[in-house]
Amino acid sequence: MPITPIDTGRYGSPEMLKIFEEENRVQKLLDVEAALALAHAEVGNIPHKDAEKIAAMASIKYVKVERVKAIEKEIKHDIASLVRALSEVCGESGAYVHLGATSYDIVDTANALQLKDAESIIEKRLADLKSVLQKQASTHKDTVMIGRTHGQHALPITLGFKFAVWGHEVNRHLERLSECKKRVLAGKVSGAVGTQAGLGEHAETIQVLVMTRLGISAAEISTQIVQRDRYAELISIYAMIATSLENFATEIRELQRPEIGEIFEAFESTKQVGSSTMPHKQNPETCERVCGLARIVRSLETPALEDMVTWHERDLTQSSAERFILPESNILLDYVLYLMCNIVANLRVDKERMLQNLMLTQGRAMSESVMMALTKKGMNRQDAHELLRELTIISAVEKTDFKQILMKDKPISSLLSEKEIDAALNPRNYLGTAVKQAEKFAKT
Repeated sequence: MPITPIDTGRYGSPEMLKIFEEENRVQKLLDVEAALALAHAEVGNIPHKDAEKIAAMASIKYVKVERVKAIEKEIKHDIASLVRALSEVCGESGAYVHLGATSYDIVDTANALQLKDAESIIEKRLADLKSVLQKQASTHKDTVMIGRTHGQHALPITLGFKFAVWGHEVNRHLERLSECKKRVLAGKVSGAVGTQAGLGEHAETIQVLVMTRLGISAAEISTQIVQRDRYAELISIYAMIATSLENFATEIRELQRPEIGEIFEAFESTKQVGSSTMPHKQNPETCERVCGLARIVRSLETPALEDMVTWHERDLTQSSAERFILPESNILLDYVLYLMCNIVANLRVDKERMLQNLMLTQGRAMSESVMMALTKKGMNRQDAHELLRELTIISAVEKTDFKQILMKDKPISSLLSEKEIDAALNPRNYLGTAVKQAEKFAKT
């Protein structure tokens, strides 16, 4: 009976779920056993015909998941059960199955195979999100809005600039994933404590042959397990990616508030329901889902780090934790990346409301622009800052348009004409390189 929302089908893409399905997991384990047998044959440890027989039978077509489980129920060991089930279908050749190996030669190498497939999907999702952000950065490079710091109006920016900031963050995550592959996607055939004693004189060659056949790298050195700093690095990067997505989603949620009302996630007005009791509600539900699931992904970083600790050459504390954290981190991160791509691609933007919000402070948000105009006319920068600070307070208290306050001030009106004040108060004249940076990102 399905228990978790992943099991029930609520979360997870078909392609990522397939990677971590039980049948695929067993097949990856069998793939490692097949590669091991073929490597032994290549160095002359076992007859080629027996290795070929093992490789041919190392498939869930012959080694049934149900049979593996039935054996495990009896002997209480998952990999030993797999070895017995494979040996059964190999006949006399079964004598050479798992030769010189320990369980985690098979498990850790299979982990690397699954992570290789999963990481490629994560990378594609990130690349898709970057592409969507590039398109939006180009579309909205000139869409002026107020920039906010501390939740307060600061200076004008463009929506395209905001998307470019997000996009470069996504690009850094792509770089991190690419760089960590050589460390994370590593398998091993090193035996019970890592000395490769059971593999004979060709042990190092066998390990290279196995990993080459499987398309992953070989760990430089290992104990009975590959060291878990590898997985901790990957899950830490995943946690960072998820946190970036939560940051983007939180910004959209904030900007969708009726008090702001500048951008909104898509809402299917013909059928989507926002609330079971309030008909008017159009909630940023998908963004909220991203935020909630990002917290789960982030929480998996802790057990991943704790799994770096092991007694001597190995213990079993990692095993149970990794049965959760490896599938869940990949499945949930893939899912929230998919959601964020759709959110950003289908955002509704209210440009008029952005312009209205720019005027909420009656021009006071342009005080730095005025200050810079005054300094160009020779006023001391510090004097200009203090003068404008005082004038913005007067404007706010009296609820008077900032231009009027500026025009009445003799030191300012003696240096700046009305036309120059208007120019300084125009948000479009004080965007700096925002448009250029949005354009540059859109073309990267």
